[in-house]
Amino acid sequence: MAGECTHVPDDLASPTPTPADGCAECVAAGRHDWLHLRVCQSCGHVGCCDSSPGRHATAHHAGTAHPIVRSYEPGEDWWWCYADELAFEIDGAPAAPSHR
Repeated sequence: MAGECTHVPDDLASPTPTPADGCAECVAAGRHDWLHLRVCQSCGHVGCCDSSPGRHATAHHAGTAHPIVRSYEPGEDWWWCYADELAFEIDGAPAAPSHR
């Protein structure tokens, strides 16, 4: 369907983000230069956005085919489906997680 994500899970509860304090790959490399964080809705992986030097959220998708991330930024409540290339919000979804 055009304009609608076909990968939204039945259970909208976000998995526990790991690590909760930053981009997993950046933290492992001793870097803290990410701009924004995204959390994978399949496994809880936290990666940096495509505006960050590492682009680890997209790299995680490329390596796993996990289709959906959610913003991990305070005050943001949107989702992105890589498979459908679509940003969206879900009315009634549990509160968005954030790293702060």
